[in-house]
Amino acid sequence: MSRLSIITPNKAQTVVEGLYRDVERRIIASPPGLCPVDMAAAFLKLCHAQTCGKCVPCRVGLGQLQVLLERVLDGKGSEEDLQLIEKTARVIKNSADCAIGTEAAEMVLRGVLGFRDDYLEHIHNKRCLFNIYQPVPCVALCPANVDIPGYIALISHERYADAVRLIRKDNPFVTSCAMVCEHPCEARCRRNMVDDAINIRALKRYAVDHAGVVPVPPCAEPTGKKVAILGGGPGGLSAAYYLALMGHHVEVFEKNKKLGGMLRYGIPSYRLPRERLDEDLEAILSTGITVHTGVEVGKDVTLPQIKDAFDCIYISIGAQSDKKIGIEGEDKRGVMSAVQMLRSIGDGALPDFRKKRVVVVGGGNVAMDCTRSAKRLGAESVTCVYRRRKVDMTALPDEIEGALGEGCEIMCMHAPLRISGDEDDNVTALWAQPQIVGPMDSGGRPRPMPADAPPVRIPCDIIIVAIGQGIETQPFEEYGVPIKRGVIDAMASSDFENIDGVFAGGDCVTGPATVIRAIAAGKVAAANIDEYLGFNHQITVDVEIPPVRLNVMPAGGRVNTTERSAGERNHDFNLIECGLTHEEAMQESCRCLRCDHYGYGNFKGGRVEKW
Repeated sequence: MSRLSIITPNKAQTVVEGLYRDVERRIIASPPGLCPVDMAAAFLKLCHAQTCGKCVPCRVGLGQLQVLLERVLDGKGSEEDLQLIEKTARVIKNSADCAIGTEAAEMVLRGVLGFRDDYLEHIHNKRCLFNIYQPVPCVALCPANVDIPGYIALISHERYADAVRLIRKDNPFVTSCAMVCEHPCEARCRRNMVDDAINIRALKRYAVDHAGVVPVPPCAEPTGKKVAILGGGPGGLSAAYYLALMGHHVEVFEKNKKLGGMLRYGIPSYRLPRERLDEDLEAILSTGITVHTGVEVGKDVTLPQIKDAFDCIYISIGAQSDKKIGIEGEDKRGVMSAVQMLRSIGDGALPDFRKKRVVVVGGGNVAMDCTRSAKRLGAESVTCVYRRRKVDMTALPDEIEGALGEGCEIMCMHAPLRISGDEDDNVTALWAQPQIVGPMDSGGRPRPMPADAPPVRIPCDIIIVAIGQGIETQPFEEYGVPIKRGVIDAMASSDFENIDGVFAGGDCVTGPATVIRAIAAGKVAAANIDEYLGFNHQITVDVEIPPVRLNVMPAGGRVNTTERSAGERNHDFNLIECGLTHEEAMQESCRCLRCDHYGYGNFKGGRVEKW
């Protein structure tokens, strides 16, 4: 008779598991600016150590790849070695028995093809292109390049007004971003190596909540130049703000009744209260910017008329037109777009969804905004239908969990098929085809495919389409502004030369993106326009960054913000997020490792900020 025993990890296994977790944290915290050849060699060594050694491609091939990469890093490689690396990686990828060898070779192969210039730089000049300087990870990943360690240090010294001044040097929408920024800066925070990333956005909000009214810096002497900004969203107003500080006369032309763009007409007030948005707008307009609201380019005024009256034009019209699903019944009564719904809410004309069954189609942040807003508008039930898996949704995880916590349903792996209605053409149901996970697409997400199952009927009274936004390009295309795949082609320099003095940026160039990316585009456009007009103004701030505290910073937990209870918050549009307490802000700000001082070359020591 055999005996069964419970297998428990021995000490060696426990240590190995701990080492794996340490490696995972270091990979997560891997900063931008690293040598891709060095990174490929390091990961290759790790993969080689994981192999079982049973097949030749892994046991021998990965070792040979490692030797070749080391030759390149040591400055002893040749272009023949580079060809051999590519050939060897292809052979291993196609012949290895397990995923360890296949994926390791695929990683090296992608690096050779994607960073060929870096390999050639090592071979010919014995140096790395990425070793010129090491950027601070959070600053490098912030599209606007805000001095994050600097303002966190100011917060830790309770200098909140100075923190706001420092942020505003690179981002005039301080309060708005403190509420809604997707905080890409946290993705590679070096604190991940110790415990968890700094809660950067929450600290920014604590600063703006306690700074009071912080005046903008004085404008430079008037230059006599006039710049027209087409679009009063975050991108256009950021460009207007910096151009006004540089001394140029700036006029903004906005199609809607109020300024703010998608900050006002795309983000519900439970995430960004309108009075907080107005704080940023008042600061920006205090520079003397002239505003024309309710003016549509191509209808109320033409692009040639604006061009004749101004020295320069910046097109920042955003992406605010509807996108259709393209299914049967989409024109029935009760089908609306996310843009239409959120614009009505932004203007204060709240739709009445009481006792209505609402279905939202989409999986991004806009879809989550519509889903959670519909619940607040009195909907009897709200279901978000998405054709991929929940893990593939592009919405922020906090938004998804927030919607679920408020009683909304998320129906994944169902693709809209058709919309049915009654004899009066009112919506009665959305029919959806169940999906199955398929091969990876070019973006690295599994492509959904129709499953061998019958369509599902989802009863509803309202359908909100939130699958993206388009660009209204016709008035600009008629004037000769280059359009490519539905967006303005700002890189088509030869075409833009024919309409000298016209610049473009933001969502109308990149497609729908984040608020902070639109702000960054406006900031860059302001610098380019200033140079085009014959100037080289510098935006500076006389804020002295506190010296580094030599504190012991042991591993500890990250302080997260809390929200009002779901039962309370899903009945109104009041702000749902609670800010940090003073104790929490001080604790969280002191967790910063001050990467601007330790280990990096371009942000060390005290300095006056400028760009």
